[in-house]
Amino acid sequence: MPTLHQAPEIVLGFDVSKDTLTVVEAHSSSSSSKPCVIDNTAVAIRRFLKSIGRIDLAVCEPTGGHEHVLLVELMAAGIACHRVDALKVKAFIRSFGTLAKTDARDAKALAQYGKDRWERLSLFLPPAADRRMLTALVARREDLVAIKVAEQNRSKGPADKVIKASLAAMLKAVVGQIEAIEAEIKALIEKSPQLRAAFRHMQSLPGVGTVIAATLLAHMPELGTLQRRQAASLAGVAPHANDSGQFKGHRTMRGGRSQVRRHLFMAALAASRAKGPLHDTYQRLVRNGKKRIVAIGALMRKIIVILNARLRDLNAQQS
Repeated sequence: MPTLHQAPEIVLGFDVSKDTLTVVEAHSSSSSSKPCVIDNTAVAIRRFLKSIGRIDLAVCEPTGGHEHVLLVELMAAGIACHRVDALKVKAFIRSFGTLAKTDARDAKALAQYGKDRWERLSLFLPPAADRRMLTALVARREDLVAIKVAEQNRSKGPADKVIKASLAAMLKAVVGQIEAIEAEIKALIEKSPQLRAAFRHMQSLPGVGTVIAATLLAHMPELGTLQRRQAASLAGVAPHANDSGQFKGHRTMRGGRSQVRRHLFMAALAASRAKGPLHDTYQRLVRNGKKRIVAIGALMRKIIVILNARLRDLNAQQS
């Protein structure tokens, strides 16, 4: 993951909304500038960037895709940019005792965050077109599955014939849409040599099916470029200590990408029942006194570490 090699002198913080961008400029040797509001359009962003001149780093947070135009224009202008983790910035803001929230305050905090934490910020890299499309398709499938589950739960409750018929029709339509999206995902992967090779390498591991492999490709594009502990942490399966003084608490998995963690749980559950080395690992952990859920957590970490190593070897062969 690329990072800056020297401290930025001029950092821009962008608070993104659907129609506008609130911008604050932070200098290394002075206080932040007054907030400026511009339209969230390519023309307005391009004009604003030209008026600033030198920009060493731009920082924004994800807002459901509304930041896409900004990121495209920043990359086109050759400006290093970082898309932050919203939870980290929220904790950063609260560390100053700030409770109020406005667009101007958020933009100022983003600029300050970039100025203070620049050494550890990974720079944004635009995904390839096929990878971006895969991410959109997988996200759409997850939305449809959530609707399907909700409708199935409603259909089990007491209801009149009219409601039952409506629920049945809705379920049929949603299932059809899920099947269509899955067909699009399969076709996209088959069409891309890079995605196809990674997909097949991932599926060769017991417990990793088509849906899980596609989800990991979409939500963890960094796989194959990380260290083992980085991969586990990013996937949200790294054990975090909970110790204080003489108290030694249980290690728990938290943080990371929740979508990946959910699918790794299903992969670990399937691998614990299938024949292979992962099944043997699970049985050994249980025999050694580990709780079954703890053993499943260990399998989740092992799966993501193995997949990361396999994709790293694949990338080395292709380069």
